[in-house]
Formats: sequence, C-alpha cells, structure tokens
Amino acid sequence: MSSGESPLPGLSEIDKQKQSKDSVYFRDGVRRIDFVLSYVDDQTKDGEKKLERRKEFEANLLKVGLQLETEDKSESDDGKTYFLKIHTPWEVLATYADVLKIKVPFKVNDIPSHQEMTVKCFSKPFRLPETVMNPEPDYFTSPFDKNKIDFFLIDNKETFFPPSTRNRIVYYILARCPYYKEEHKDKDKKGIKRLLNNGTYTAAFPLHDCRYWKPSKDSNCESERYNLYKYWARFFRFYKEQPLNLIRKYYGEKIGIYFAWLGFYTEMLTYAAVVGLICFIYGLFTYDENVWSQEICNPEIGGQIVMCPLCDKKCGYWKLNSTCESSWQSNLFDNVGTVFFAIFMGIWVTLFLEFWKRRQARLEYEWDLVDFEEEQQQLQLRPEYETKCTGRRLNRITQVPLRCMFVRISIASAAFSLAGPQMALIIASMIGVIAYRLAVYAAFSSIMKENSTKLQVVGSLITPQLATSVTASCINFVIIMVLNFLYERVAIWITDMEIPKTHLEYENKLTMKMFFFQFVNYYSSCFYVAFFKGKFVGYPGKYTYMFGGQSNLRNEECDPGGCLIELTTQLVIVMAGKQVWGNIQEALVPWLWNWWGSRKARNHPESLYSRWEQDHDLQNFSQLGLFYEYLEMVIQFGFITLFVASFPLAPLLALLNNIIEVRVDAWKFTTQFRRPVAAKAHSIGAWEEILNGVAILSVVTNAFIVAFTSDMIPRLVYYYAYHPGDSPTMEGYINNSLSIYEISQFPEHNRPDQSENPVWFNETIITTCRYRDYRYPPGHKREYSHSMQFWHILAAKLAFIIIMEHVVFVVKFFVAWMIPDVPSEVKARIKRERYLIQEYLHNYEVEKLKLQLSQSNGGHVQCDAAQIMAAERHQVLSECL
Repeated sequence: MSSGESPLPGLSEIDKQKQSKDSVYFRDGVRRIDFVLSYVDDQTKDGEKKLERRKEFEANLLKVGLQLETEDKSESDDGKTYFLKIHTPWEVLATYADVLKIKVPFKVNDIPSHQEMTVKCFSKPFRLPETVMNPEPDYFTSPFDKNKIDFFLIDNKETFFPPSTRNRIVYYILARCPYYKEEHKDKDKKGIKRLLNNGTYTAAFPLHDCRYWKPSKDSNCESERYNLYKYWARFFRFYKEQPLNLIRKYYGEKIGIYFAWLGFYTEMLTYAAVVGLICFIYGLFTYDENVWSQEICNPEIGGQIVMCPLCDKKCGYWKLNSTCESSWQSNLFDNVGTVFFAIFMGIWVTLFLEFWKRRQARLEYEWDLVDFEEEQQQLQLRPEYETKCTGRRLNRITQVPLRCMFVRISIASAAFSLAGPQMALIIASMIGVIAYRLAVYAAFSSIMKENSTKLQVVGSLITPQLATSVTASCINFVIIMVLNFLYERVAIWITDMEIPKTHLEYENKLTMKMFFFQFVNYYSSCFYVAFFKGKFVGYPGKYTYMFGGQSNLRNEECDPGGCLIELTTQLVIVMAGKQVWGNIQEALVPWLWNWWGSRKARNHPESLYSRWEQDHDLQNFSQLGLFYEYLEMVIQFGFITLFVASFPLAPLLALLNNIIEVRVDAWKFTTQFRRPVAAKAHSIGAWEEILNGVAILSVVTNAFIVAFTSDMIPRLVYYYAYHPGDSPTMEGYINNSLSIYEISQFPEHNRPDQSENPVWFNETIITTCRYRDYRYPPGHKREYSHSMQFWHILAAKLAFIIIMEHVVFVVKFFVAWMIPDVPSEVKARIKRERYLIQEYLHNYEVEKLKLQLSQSNGGHVQCDAAQIMAAERHQVLSECL
C-alpha cells in the first residue's frame, strides 16, 4: 500500500487456500461480485493525484449504495495490482432498473409457439440441447417499477437480475459517478472512462462466471461460459446452430444480435456459393468450346498476328498467342453463366436483406426490444455529452428544459473538413499504385524477354501483364493495411470532436465515416481495373499518358482477352488476403498477448490465481470491438456483391471464411477477452443502411462490369451482326476485334528500341501491327477513327446496362414489396402480449386498490366499483400506451 493511503474498502487478510479459484463472490461467499476495478501504486508525482481521485470516486460509489471490497496487492500474483470488487445490493439494483426501464418478467408466457415438426425432425443433427438453446423460460415482461415489487416474479432478489443486467447497471453508475469534492464541482471530473484514460485505474470489467474449460464447482454459479465454450466456441461445432439465447443472456443483446446477423449472413451465403460454383463448373465444361481462345492459341492464327508494343521504348512487338493461357483462364469467368450469376446476385442480396429484417423483427420480440429505440435515445446519454453540454433548450412538446450544445454544428463542420486530407492520401496512394503498374510493366517486359514468343521468368504461365498485376495487387494490399491503421484513429478522433448525444448516435456517426474511408481504401484498386484500365489508352501513334502527357507513363492496356481476369486476380488477392490477415489478427494476436500476460501465474501454480486475476490477464474488449467485427463482414459483403460478375467463386470463399469466422469470434469472446459490459441493441444499426446502399450499387457495378470489363457484349454483337457467312459463328472474332496500324507511322518516342524487338521481327517484312480497338485501317479516308462497329457495340453495352438494371431493380422492389418486414405471426404476438400486459396490470392495480380501501375502511368497501374500475383502467392504459 502506498504511503499515506487510507485503509482500503473491505480490506482484510484471508486464507488463500480457503477461497475457490473460481469464486465470483465477496469473502463472505454471499455477495456476488458485479464489477472489478484494478489499479497499481504510482510513485511518480501523479501518484498522489491518482490516490486522491480514487478516494473521492470510491467514496461517491459508497454514497450511491454500492458495496466495495479490496484485494491488497500482496494477494495478487504480480504483487503490484490492487483489485476493487463491487457488489450491487438490491435497493440500488431496483432503483436503477426503474430508472433504465429494464424489462423484467411478471408472468410465464402462455402463448403457444408454432413449430413445424417436419422441419424440427430434419434439423435435429444441427440442433443443440434445449437447455442450451433456451436457458430460461419465456416470460411476459414489463418495465421494472420499484413501487410494484409484488407484481413481478421475484423468487430470490439476489438472482432476480441476471449478471449481465447487474453489470450493465453498475457500469451505468460508474460512467456517471464524479470524483470531485462537493466544494469543487468540476463537471469534467466524472466517470470511469476518464479515470481509465488518466491511469487512475488500469482496468474495469465484469467477471466471467467460471473457467471456460471446466464448469464451476459452486452450485450457485451458472457456468454459462463453460456451456458457451462447449457448445459454441469449438470449431468442430461449426455445423451446429448458435445458442443465441444463451449468448444474449451472457453477453447482452448487442453482441447477441451481431452473432445472429453473422449466422444468418453465413446461412444465406450457402445459396449464393452453390449457384456461383455451378456457374464456375459451367465455365469448365465449356472450356473446349471457346472458339476465340482456340484462335488465339492456334499457331496459324494467333501465332501469325503481330501485336503493337504495350509500352514506349522498352517493349517490343509480340505475337498474340503469347496470351494463350490467360485467354483460357479468362473464359472460366467471362461466359454466359457469369451474366446469369450477376442477375442472380442482384436478387439474392434483396432476399438476404428482406429475410434479415424478418429475422431481426422476431429477435426484437423474443428479446423484449420492440420499444427499445426511444429508451435508448432518452436514457443512454453519453457521459462526454453530459459533461460538455452547457446549454439548455426548451422542449416544445414537454416544455421541459433539455441539455443542448449550440456549437455542435461548427464542430461537426470542422471535423468533416479534416477528412479532406485523409481522402487525398487515399487518392495519392491509389495513383501511386497505378504509376507503379505503368512503370514496372516495361521493366518486367525487358527482364522476361527471350527468343521465343513466350515471355517467362519462372514458368511459361507468367507474362509481364500477370506479373505486374499480381505484384501491384500485393503492394496495394499492404498499403490498404497500413492506411487502415491511420483511418481508424482519424475516424474516431473526428467523431469524438462532434460530441454525439447518445451511444447510438456515436456509433452511427463513426460507422458512416469509417465505412466511407474503408470503401475507398479497399475498393479503389478494383474500381480502377474494372472501369478505367484499358478504357482511355488512345491508339498507336496517339497514346494517352498519365497526368495529361506531363509524364512518360502510358496508360495501361488490357490483354486481348479483356481486363476481367485481371480484375479477378485483384479481387482474389485483396479479399483472400484480408480474410487471412483478419483471422490471424483476431485469433493469434490476443492469444499471444494472453499467453505472455499470464506467464507468471503459470510459473507459480501453488498460488491462488483468482477469478479476477484470470480475467485481468485477458484482453480488454473495447467499446468499439463489435464495430470492427461488423466492418470486416460488411467490407467482405461489398467484395462478393460489387464485383461478383468477375469472380463467381467469391461467395464460396466468403462462406468458407465465415464458417471459420463464427467459431473464431466465439472462441475469442469466450476464452481470450474479458467479459464485455452487457449492452442493448434492437438492430444492427447504421450497418443496415450501408448494406442497402451496397446492394443497390452492386447492380450498377455488375452491369458495367459485364458491359465494359468483360468481352461478352462485343462477342454477342459479332455473333449476331458481324459474323462471316450466313449462319452465326464466332470464327474470325479475334481478327475482327483487332485493328491495324502501319508500323512506319510510329513516332520516334513510341517506337521500341532495336534491342527490345524479338529475333523473329523484321520491319521490312512485317509492316503492320494489331491493337485492341475498333478503328478504321490505314489508307481508309477516316483512318484510325472509330468504326461503325465500335458505335454498335457501345450502343449494345448501354442497352444491356439499362435493361439489366431495370430488370433487376423491378424484381428487387417487387420482392421487397412482397415480403413484409415483420412476420404476421410476430405482429399478432406483439399485440396479444400488449393486451395481456394491460389486462394483468389493470387487475393488479384494482386488487391493490381494493386491499388499500379494505384496510383504510376496516374491511368495509363502500364505494362505486365502476368508478374505481374506470379510473384504474384509464391510469393503466395511459402508462402502457
């Protein structure tokens, strides 16, 4: 104990061997530990200030009614840390449950549930034991009222409020408890969050109820953590349903709704993955029917077509059949099945969102969250807002002065203005990657040049285009990871400056900013490859350069097979890389930190490694921890919807990742993190609007990918309008899709160096080269201008975009209209429950009034019963409605 420090609350010597390692009670074995604060001695100048803050804070906690007990540092494993244990007595729980309008049971739900036996029979292998799926009976609930204690089902006051509710109440008190003296009221000196930030306390957390690998020996302990680990967190349970009710009971509704959404999303991905796999298999089966790839690989066709250099000076002439392998690979994804899959995904995403709304509505009813939003807005004000809010404004409806902040608009404007440099950094990094692609392509061409038409460095499949694409994608992925670290802190800083009013408003604001940053960060490279690469290259002799000709970096061209295979490569590297890196970050890093933090306890097994010490050595689950889980999944959702036309296997990759993700998250929550403070949430919040926006944008992006990135439309135009002979055929398509340029017309700065040309090239014999475009040949009166076929193809592309978008949007809106957001059964049950609640409350009030009148009149009730009934019904209805 530091010098001059007063005796610690509840401190006394104990026999360590008598106390169970898993004890979640005070030393008396009766009072349950609801929360734990830890701190260490500080011998610096700030030590006295921290001591004074703790004394005032703990004194104010005692005034509120909380009970405290301190474990001396000599009892801790490291010999440095004090642990302050907090118990909340019934009077405090009842008072704050009334303030927070926490819903509690008053009658067992007698509305029969409708379960189909057939479905139940088929789902039996995937189900968990009923005691795990439904750990407590279904009750009718009503907001707690301290004045109506006998109305509620209170068998035992100590266990009436579950541990998750108790720790939520304690945290509500801790977040608002001041640590200033009465004579020096400083509004800023309030709340456990500030005390943690300034080092007065080192940690604040509720306790897990037992060790995860074995149940508690205490019969009064629920051992819910052990059940969660046994039935949920083990990977080999991946095919089992999630115990959502137990998750909600142990961690609170906010974490429960996340896992419900993640599980539902993974389930819906199964259908998309199956259809995507079928489309990929279709591409495999039609592999040999690919006429244009056969022409490219044919030595008599592709081997005789000489292509123009792809860069200035350092790139020589090359033959078309050098892209044979990439042409075959491109056909796996660039086929009719891809068009069908793009349309299917536009409808799938609507079904996913609509069915999730129904699932969410059912959870809202089952978890008593139907009327939660208004309570959240009114009662869950952020302590930061309360301390910094100095103004008052009259509420026009209630005529009650409310806290307000007159400078919030200017603060918000300043905060948003700071986002400009961050966006400039994103754009600069994207331009840097593009410049790398343009500059390195020439280097790869020079390094990989050999006497044959195949350019190779480690194998015949590696071409300069592929090498440039893969290395640029890897570099882009590294830049994305680095910038993520910066954007997270900037988004949090900007949101803190805005001082949002409620926790819900804070999270929504942060969500929108963070997703905006990450959207540009993750998807910018894919948008570049899909919609810009190869679209603005000009033609030989008049190429387009980056920065309008101020540099010698020529805009990139696509392979003769199109840019779709490169978009696929970019998507796979960024998406798969993010998923692998995310799982390593989520699982390996916390495990290593916990292993290192608990090393002393492992070296001293004879000492008592108490429940609070075990949890103290775990990683802290921050207030924004769940936010990052959502962000990871929503970014993945963008990959599998925005660019799915280029890679039908993306949903399958996402499905495999999510099967692992659910169990990794479960394992992490159960074994590696301290128990989070329980919090309520009736939905996934702003993420739902983001998902809707991504779903709408995905229809547009996939239509443009099919039209402008793939070669589907040019091939269809050729097949129906420009084919040779009388019957439609794809023969001659490659020759038709390549324009001709006279080599002698090359400007000097475009002409390749003599050393770069292959040995088979003879300028006296080979007088023309080909390039990917639809332009008139040399000698034509409109030489090198776009041909009529180009405009026909452009018109067909625009027509396809309009038709596809309208078809998908009509089906989307029709499906959304056909599927109600709230199931009719849930609507009926909500109405029925409200009616029964009103009836029970009415009967309770009438009986209570009769009892009071009988006591006041000596047992003779001589009054107008009708008037009593009418008055009581009016009062009860007013309260309920």
